[in-house]
Amino acid sequence: MKKLFFSALAVMAFGFAAQAQEDEFPIVGVKAGVNLSNFDSDADTDGATGFYAGLSLDMALKGHFHFQAEMLYSKEGSDKESISYIRIPAMAKYYFTEGLNIQLGPVLGARVDAENKEVRQGSKALDYGAAAGLSYELRSGFLIDARYYMGLEDISRHDEGGKVKNNCIQLGIGYRF
Repeated sequence: MKKLFFSALAVMAFGFAAQAQEDEFPIVGVKAGVNLSNFDSDADTDGATGFYAGLSLDMALKGHFHFQAEMLYSKEGSDKESISYIRIPAMAKYYFTEGLNIQLGPVLGARVDAENKEVRQGSKALDYGAAAGLSYELRSGFLIDARYYMGLEDISRHDEGGKVKNNCIQLGIGYRF
C-alpha cells in the first residue's frame, strides 16, 4: 500500500509539473498558522492546538487548474501526546474565481520529533493521508486558507489498543512572492 501511494504521489507530482505552462513561472510562497488536531483512535483524548509553517511552490497548469507543492513543519497530536512532522502536501488546485480556490491532494509526513521517548518509540516514522481545503489569495500576495488533513496510516507501532490516525484542521495565512 505504501509503495502504491508513494508511486502515485511521484507520478502525479511529475505529471502536473510537466504540464505547467511555459509562459508562467512558479510562484514561491510562505505560510503559517494554527493546527487544531487530535488522534482518530479508541482512546479518549482531547484535541490539541499546535502550529505549522513552511514554503509553497505554485505552478499554473491549464485553465483554472494549478499544482501546489509544499514543505511544512507541523506540530500535531492530542492533549496527552504531541508529534512533529515535516509534511509534504501535493495539492491540485482549482480556481472558481480570481483568488478563490479549492485544494485536494495527498500528503506525506515524516516524524521529526515527539513529546517524549515513549511517544517516539511507539509511533511510526512515516504518515500519509489526504487533505482538502479552501484558499483565498489577495492581489497583494497575501492569502488565507483553511485545510483538513485526514490521516490514512495507522501511526501506532503497537498491535493492542487499536489504530491511531492523525486528524488536523489548519487555519493560516501566507504570502506569495
